[in-house]
Amino acid sequence: METAPEDVKTRPPAPVHITVLKAHDLKGVKGDAPVTYLRSEFNNALLGDSPKLETPPNKTTEYNFTTSFDIGAESPHSLDDVAHKPVLLTVIEILPKEKKQKEEKTSVLGQTAVDLLPLLRGECHFKVTVPLHPVHGSPLETVHPDAKPSLEVAVSVPMTLLTEPQISNGNLLRVTMEAAYCVPDSWTPTGPQYNYVSSLQIPSVGEKDSTLIFSNGVLKGGGESEPVSRQKRWPMSGISAPGAQHIPESFILSVAYEEEDGEMNRKEDKDFRIESETHKKRVTWDTERRCYLDQYATISLQKRIAECRYWPVEIMRANFSPAGKSKPGKAEKQGDEDAQISYHGVAYVNLVPLLYPGVRRLRGAYKILAYQDAEVLEKTKCHHSVLRGLARQNSLMSKLTAAPLGLNPPNVKPTPSRLTRDEKGTKEKEGSRRMSAVLRSSEVADIDPAVTNQAVSANIEGQQYVDSGTYLVLEVTLEKPLVPKRMAEEMDLKVRELIPARPQLGRRTAGAQKAVADYHSQVTSITNAILDEYCQLFGQQETSAIDVDPQVLEEQKCQLNYELNCTGKYFAFKEQLKHSVVKIVREKYLQTSAFEDRDQMQAFLSELYVYLADQMHIALNKTLFDDREEAPPAPMTDNEQLLRFAKEAEMTEDYNLAEMYYQERLARDRQRIEHWLDYGCFKLLVGDYIKAQECFHEALVLNREHVQSLLLCGIVAVIMDNNEDAEVFFEDATCVAPGSALAWTILGLFYEIQGNDIRMEMAFSEAGKLHQAAPTMERAPDCGKTVCGEASDNEATEFPEGNVPTSRGRSGSRGLSIGSRPPEETTPHTAPKSASSVVSKSKAGTHRGVAPSANHNPMPTGSSIYMEAATFLAQVNATQFVQRALSHELLSPDGGPSCQYHLMCAQVHLLRKEFDAANENLREASQVNHQNPDVWALTGHMRYMSGRKGEARQCYEHALSLVADASEMHSVYLRLGSIYLQEGEFEKAKNTYLRACKRSPTCLTWLGVGVACYRLEEMQEAEDALSEANTLNNSNAEAWGYLTLVCLKTGRQLEAEQSYKYCRKLHVQDQTLMTEIRQLQEEVGFGDPSF
Repeated sequence: METAPEDVKTRPPAPVHITVLKAHDLKGVKGDAPVTYLRSEFNNALLGDSPKLETPPNKTTEYNFTTSFDIGAESPHSLDDVAHKPVLLTVIEILPKEKKQKEEKTSVLGQTAVDLLPLLRGECHFKVTVPLHPVHGSPLETVHPDAKPSLEVAVSVPMTLLTEPQISNGNLLRVTMEAAYCVPDSWTPTGPQYNYVSSLQIPSVGEKDSTLIFSNGVLKGGGESEPVSRQKRWPMSGISAPGAQHIPESFILSVAYEEEDGEMNRKEDKDFRIESETHKKRVTWDTERRCYLDQYATISLQKRIAECRYWPVEIMRANFSPAGKSKPGKAEKQGDEDAQISYHGVAYVNLVPLLYPGVRRLRGAYKILAYQDAEVLEKTKCHHSVLRGLARQNSLMSKLTAAPLGLNPPNVKPTPSRLTRDEKGTKEKEGSRRMSAVLRSSEVADIDPAVTNQAVSANIEGQQYVDSGTYLVLEVTLEKPLVPKRMAEEMDLKVRELIPARPQLGRRTAGAQKAVADYHSQVTSITNAILDEYCQLFGQQETSAIDVDPQVLEEQKCQLNYELNCTGKYFAFKEQLKHSVVKIVREKYLQTSAFEDRDQMQAFLSELYVYLADQMHIALNKTLFDDREEAPPAPMTDNEQLLRFAKEAEMTEDYNLAEMYYQERLARDRQRIEHWLDYGCFKLLVGDYIKAQECFHEALVLNREHVQSLLLCGIVAVIMDNNEDAEVFFEDATCVAPGSALAWTILGLFYEIQGNDIRMEMAFSEAGKLHQAAPTMERAPDCGKTVCGEASDNEATEFPEGNVPTSRGRSGSRGLSIGSRPPEETTPHTAPKSASSVVSKSKAGTHRGVAPSANHNPMPTGSSIYMEAATFLAQVNATQFVQRALSHELLSPDGGPSCQYHLMCAQVHLLRKEFDAANENLREASQVNHQNPDVWALTGHMRYMSGRKGEARQCYEHALSLVADASEMHSVYLRLGSIYLQEGEFEKAKNTYLRACKRSPTCLTWLGVGVACYRLEEMQEAEDALSEANTLNNSNAEAWGYLTLVCLKTGRQLEAEQSYKYCRKLHVQDQTLMTEIRQLQEEVGFGDPSF
């Protein structure tokens, strides 16, 4: 590949043959049988004229006229010329001579342009039929509608212009300059005519820069908008027919402002752009310039975009130079005037999106600023102005501005004279060949500082762009993306390689248990066979109604034994049992070798016989008697209650109890994704990353397209420094759910960790577009929604896979649990936030009988993608990512130091036990919104955890006095109730705990009620509450302890001793409670069986 440029230079010039085969439906000035000839031109060079032919009426004209030009290193025509310049074919009619006419007259009938782009795609020959567009005043303008003047053209080369490696490694760049809107008011369509020019530079073949010039923009007045779909124009002059100026099948297609990549794609810019593009003046070009990029030009473009990021696109207004002759002094004065650039502006186009994986198109609106050398150098590293260099070349500038693009001045006839053409000769041909819309950078001389300082004083005219709000709309398109994007199928395959699918294994009884079960089944089978034999011999008898003579039964037994022995069934039954008995010997008694001692063998056989006889009787009883056991009762707790209990245990830092609840959920149903995700997020909290990874992988096995499972797999991979695997998971999440702003945001945070700034911007940009486009209700679902999709309070709410709305925090305090972490996110009538709680509402409210309340905190409608990501990451305990998301939130235009931001920062500091920093954030949040209940709740948690329980009580009471509830009320009630108990205000403690029981009953809430009632000497109520607490969690030692006190007070010795036994067995930690129990036992004289 490294020899590709040398290969291009050493290859001999390749001739390109243009053959015009036929012409259809020609009509001349003097009739339907005109005498015509063809003129073929390419790159402002005349290729040749065909012989004169007379066209038969209503028949085709057989030209069969071939011209050619060379493409190669020594040829004046380059591959880039083939990319953006067509072959111009002009049909010219020779008019009949009139009397006394010496020279023949000609008239141009029509013109067409043949696109040579297929040659750059590896084609050696192609054939097209192109329409013949009439020039102004041509008789072809009045042809019958059914007649379609056209030319059949064949293009061929002896060998492909590019080799396969060059085609695969090269690229084709298209730059479409559409229009500049809201131009300065001093520009008027009437009066003197000006040439409106824009330009930019790009890397070209041979490590040289090509300067793209878009001249002859058309100034239009306001009043109507441009057509939605309009055809693009060729970037060259000399096309006489207006229809031939347009590139076939190439249209400008507008998109929604929010989907653009420019600077003015925000919602606040929409009204201004609609007003500007409808009622304001504009300059339109609608011109597309193609550029062929070889391998090295493509690499150079990619490198320079990464280095410079911004690309300068210059714009100016220039005077049209007169085409006539002038005196020398006047010419010098005119040259000086041409060298002065008026209205010199620049737009900084961010081409970084072209480095995003899979991106081939960039379109947007960019503000035009006054051109300042220092600013351009700082932003783009460009040392000189392209337009200023062109202005210094006075002669070139005069040619450039001589006539508008594709239009001849009114005083020039579009009828070329053949005699004049012949007289011009080769010299003019060479001069016109050098005249091109694209000028190599070598032609632009360096600008000397003195001239620069003289040309650029105070750019007052350029400042009018800023005052008017002028912006430029352009489009940049690539044939192939600079950075290929991995396909969704590839990402799915990589995920399957990381987590291979495995079938669900059925439950199997193995070892000794299976051997005994097989023995039982064989005994049952033999029993049924013997009963059938008995019925055949003696018939069925109702033994329950009559007494059977024992002598008769003995005779029947002897006869049955005789029949079984005679028929051989007895030996068959023994053989049937033999295999199951052997399995019991091997699996139950682990006996696989022969006995060396006979006595030992006899002892083993005796033991085996007794065991087999016992098991035989067990099997017979199951077969002959219907004594089936009742089904076990349904569990008293459901999955949502277990989740609530687990979250409460996390809050109190009882991680062993929390793990037990999570494992209980998995034991009940291992096929639910949220059970695995919740358990995995708990393992993230306690730092067991390997177990968390296993849980997330199990969830992903259940559903390969579950977005949250993919994100969590990627998060834990980052924590474990498996960045390659993490990238696979994150990218697959964006492939599965391309409309998820959350997935794109987390992908951007990952790229930031990797130091890949370009891809980070790509991900954040995509997330921002999705965030703006999403409806408000979809972007801000109820904060009680859960990650994995469970039923709501009243109805099931389901979302399609991969199209999952992200969560939004209410008042910003959702996420980490208090105690070991800041508080969990719950609403007054929903279950606690699970690790999988971002998508649909929890159904826990149905178990509490609480109707939805109208006192919800309003949603932060201005929440940014970073705050939404931080909320989700806090919910799943991915604290490593939370700080990064919050840092972006602080700098985001949609974010900033809001109340929600300060609350989230306070939660992170509480997790780290950084109470001073948390207090500072809470103080800032209070200044922003002092009526936010989450501010007071979190402040109470901070002071409770730091030991200032009196101050915490005041904060909790203030939070409860507000109209709206805090996002997470359970911990507020628990901690406020415990403060009341410690301060001896038992009635307030009772009421507080009862409110907690009404919202979300748990063991601790009922325990608080029971303790408060006991202290109030309400023994019956205390016993009921403590019994309820014991039902919800029979391993709570404190509940057994207070039940012991109640039983001692009520004089129930047996129950007191049983409760005390469990209290001691569970190792109660409250020594004050144990002292109180012992003192009461001594007073009543019972309760401790040990004395």
